[in-house]
Amino acid sequence: MKSIETKSMVLLHHHLKALRLPTIGAECEKVASQAATDNVDHLSYLLQLTELELLERERKAADRRLKAARFPTMKTLENFDFTARPSVNKMLVAELARCEFIDKRENVLLVGNPGTGKSHLATALAAAACAKGYKVRFFRATELVTTLIEARDERSFLRLKTQLSKLDLLVLDELGYVPASKVGAELLFDVISTAYERTSLIVTTNLPFESWTEVLGSERLTGATLDRLTHRCRIIETKGESYRLTDAKARTRRTKLTPAIDEAQAAR
Repeated sequence: MKSIETKSMVLLHHHLKALRLPTIGAECEKVASQAATDNVDHLSYLLQLTELELLERERKAADRRLKAARFPTMKTLENFDFTARPSVNKMLVAELARCEFIDKRENVLLVGNPGTGKSHLATALAAAACAKGYKVRFFRATELVTTLIEARDERSFLRLKTQLSKLDLLVLDELGYVPASKVGAELLFDVISTAYERTSLIVTTNLPFESWTEVLGSERLTGATLDRLTHRCRIIETKGESYRLTDAKARTRRTKLTPAIDEAQAAR
């Protein structure tokens, strides 16, 4: 009887591997043992196994989407300090994290000084979209412009545009830190124009809208770009001092205080 059971188990694992059901193969014996202990019927046993397989597939798919998004660092909303940024509408951010704006083909603009949490929020919202099944890609604006120019020179621009058009959400980080060339600005506009009402964009920038000509050059191109970005758009301002600057000041204060504390302790 034991040999028959062993043969059946070998065949079962073979079939599950052929059917590409690895989680069921890994868990079936353990779940079967627990089901026998709990006196669970066959359908309930099968339901438990298929749920485990489905959960594992969803986890792996989410991991693949996160990897494909190419975030430079992982950020979450749980780690964002809203108390240090009272200008940021926490309720609006929570609403955006539900990702309904993607279904509506809306955009999100994060505007504020360097170091005020724009990239953190953009990454966290995009990661939330990955978890909900959306296809996401993260670019620093200068990186995307460089990639577009290289693709044009190598005659692979249309292929790159096709890849970008298949996204649900495109993140353009740090738009405005480096002025784009005339060709780069035109190619960037082409991507934004193609995405209009098809693919949602999250854009972070340190520039007020009236200064965007410093990046895009032409007032005509700037006007057309802003027209597409700001139509059906949510705008979040991150006012305040840079986190990095605040941290540097705190470290400096601690460095200055340490000798004084040591002297005071030595004098006791």
